Amino acid sequence: MNRRKIIKGVAAATIGLPVALRLLGGHGQAQSAQSTVSGESFNWKMVTTWPPGFPILGEGCQKLADLCREMSGGRLNITVYGGGELVPALEAFDAVRQGAAEVGSGAAYYWAGKLPAAQFFAGYPFGLNAQQMNAWLIAGGGMELWRELYAGVGLIPFAGGNTGVQMGGWFNREIRGIEDFRGLKMRMPGLGGRVLERLGGTPVLLPGGEIYTGLERGILDATEWVGPYHDYIMGFHEIARYYYYPGWHEPGTSFEFFVNAEKYQALPSDLQRIFEVATHYINMYTLSAFEAKNAEYLAKLREVPTLSIRPYPAELLDRARQAATEVMQEYAESDATTGKVYESIQRFRRLAKPWNEITEQWFYDSLT
Repeated sequence: MNRRKIIKGVAAATIGLPVALRLLGGHGQAQSAQSTVSGESFNWKMVTTWPPGFPILGEGCQKLADLCREMSGGRLNITVYGGGELVPALEAFDAVRQGAAEVGSGAAYYWAGKLPAAQFFAGYPFGLNAQQMNAWLIAGGGMELWRELYAGVGLIPFAGGNTGVQMGGWFNREIRGIEDFRGLKMRMPGLGGRVLERLGGTPVLLPGGEIYTGLERGILDATEWVGPYHDYIMGFHEIARYYYYPGWHEPGTSFEFFVNAEKYQALPSDLQRIFEVATHYINMYTLSAFEAKNAEYLAKLREVPTLSIRPYPAELLDRARQAATEVMQEYAESDATTGKVYESIQRFRRLAKPWNEITEQWFYDSLT
């Protein structure tokens, strides 16, 4: 390794945050040693799609706010509002775009009706896992495309965490084959919902805080959410009998912070860097917390006597994969921007696959 790179790495760990931030910069771009610092304070509002204080996701938003306040010496103060506290959960995007709040938190596939290409920045069926998604965004050209897309609506996106591979969903009837998906009303957002439609089901978009009631009252026949930790604390095991895996629809769902571009550009450069570095921390914290908690709560769910945890039938997965290929191609051909994003993520996937096969896949296969 180059000696200068080693020195910079040691510096980031030992000489203090302000200097380290200048050395590290953002997304690999060199930063000047001179940084604009002022005594001015900024008070921001964050609106989210998550219920107030929601474990990991809502907590991550508050952690981001705490980090920004602490690292800035109280100059960047962010007040976090859960979904419905300041604006309805699924109106967070527009609230930030219109300047009613400075920053929001959510998942890009919630805005598919406004920006079809945005869905790929959350993930797509049979797509990239969390490790690959972060690699594409941070070092594979994904972030540049994401920012180009959001610039058109006056926003700047930042990666805000990842669930890892999700579970397939909760059902009140056994899934034995493709016919059991026909007529099924299932909470499933994004491109996964379009594949569900192709399989004969009906996708329903509901924010997290409304899913339990929807399933309990029969508005939904089934739902997916994330994985064992969230699903357990949301109580789905109390009202559903079957829990299927894997989450083919979301193999590595990325979350986001989206910032009003004018508000961000009004910050001194040191506060911009502080915010950016804080999002990097939350991006890693979120995935780490999900990995740890899902392992713990899978064990709890296996102790529920009325619950059956089982894999999807192979026939259904094969048909879903075929349908996903069809849906992705149709979206890619729908407009030039979506096609550009899809080609980038597919190019990265083709590049990553051979490496994955002789490392991650080989390792997991060797454990069986």
